[in-house]
Amino acid sequence: MEGQKGIEHVGEPVSGLEVLGNTNRTGTKVTFKPDIRVFQNGIQFNYDTLAERLQEIAFLNSGLRIVLKDERSGNQDEYMYEGGASQFVAFLNENKDVLHDVIHFYAEKDDIEVEVAIQYNAGYTETLASFVNSIPTRGGGTHETGFRAAYTRVMNDYARRTSMIKEKDKNLEGNDLREGMMAVISVKMSDVEFVGQTKDQLGSASARSAVDSVVSENIQRFLEENPQVAQTLIRKAVQASRAREAARKARDDMRTGKKRSESSNLNGKLTPAQSKDFTRNELFIVEGDSAGGSAKQGRDSKIQAILPLKGKPLNPEKSKLADILKNEEYRAITAAIGAGIGTEFAVEDSNYSKIIIMTDADTDGAHIQVLLLTFFYRYMKPLIDAGKVYIAQPPLYKLTRKSGKLATVRYAWTDEELANYMKEFGNNVELQRYKGLGEMNPDQLWETTMNPETRAMLKVQIVDAAKAERRVSTLMGDKVDPRKRWIVENVDFTEYEE
Repeated sequence: MEGQKGIEHVGEPVSGLEVLGNTNRTGTKVTFKPDIRVFQNGIQFNYDTLAERLQEIAFLNSGLRIVLKDERSGNQDEYMYEGGASQFVAFLNENKDVLHDVIHFYAEKDDIEVEVAIQYNAGYTETLASFVNSIPTRGGGTHETGFRAAYTRVMNDYARRTSMIKEKDKNLEGNDLREGMMAVISVKMSDVEFVGQTKDQLGSASARSAVDSVVSENIQRFLEENPQVAQTLIRKAVQASRAREAARKARDDMRTGKKRSESSNLNGKLTPAQSKDFTRNELFIVEGDSAGGSAKQGRDSKIQAILPLKGKPLNPEKSKLADILKNEEYRAITAAIGAGIGTEFAVEDSNYSKIIIMTDADTDGAHIQVLLLTFFYRYMKPLIDAGKVYIAQPPLYKLTRKSGKLATVRYAWTDEELANYMKEFGNNVELQRYKGLGEMNPDQLWETTMNPETRAMLKVQIVDAAKAERRVSTLMGDKVDPRKRWIVENVDFTEYEE
């Protein structure tokens, strides 16, 4: 529509589809811009966001060629993957130690196209990215249910037939069988039914039966044809089952108070909330005893609990569950939340409606924040899925203007806010830069950061499961080169003077 004269609003169709002439090239070309009547304040396209989504679409549609060109900067990328979901999983596992080649199959069942790709890595987390008609289904749905049911059933049947599970032993649980699994499930169907207002959970019953049938047939065939891989995956599941039992035992010890010398002793460490209403109570995980002291004094003692941490905890991405269970800080967090850990975690048992990470506004505070987020992502992910994890936003600056005995105080959370207040106050201003929470008085910490009526917090959400998994493994994993490459490509090291 660019260049057309007499068009009052960008966004209105100029004409219907037209045949442009005889050509060997096929397809439809549509040129559009956002309607300025809708986007009245303008709109900025983010290249990286578009690139990631278009790459995802290319993975999910084998052979589709997508070219993204930014005429503002000259950036251009092209995506085309003949391997489809198989290449998608390999891409997601790129920075991990994988245990076998990608398991990939495609079939149609009851007019529903089902494509599945699976590859295990040496890690301990299950990542399942599901799609319907190339639309991400972050809330899961019937296709995921069908996949999990079929996979668990077939793997247990194989383990019993090959005597890898003894007759007297229980079946392996689905969580154990999927530990370390990276999987992509893509279904394409008509008459799609979604659940809820967010439209991110598939509700079509036909998808469950179709996926169950396709997965059952193809996984069974793969196991028979690849016995060495099958045995590797069963052994990994058995080890996962043992670790899960250890986690369950640790959770029970924390709940019953047994073996206190070995478990996290919260007496004197956790300052609990007075209320027993778990739907209102909040847990603040605070960096350091100094900040913890201010938070204890400034809090609403009825609903707010304070758990100060000493130093930096382990990097969960580089640690086994056994190491996590031995770490004092993580044991304290696990005991305080009271809902278990790993595959034994039950979000409905959480003692708090909100888990709030509150750290200093410096590099150490940011590092601790990232370590805690990685811990919740790896070992208490349902907390994030349920919208219970938050990041506190303490102010960066305090501005005070004195006029006689009166003082006007403003807090700034960004440099832009600071500049605006500086213009408002002029030269007669006292500026304080907060680098640590301990520098704030209890009443200041309450007013700016902890008061539910006035505070601002960031809710931690997983928008794209595949993207989140790749970012966490790249930035927090033990492979240096991928992390270094990401930092060089995404971090601006330009120096500037304040």
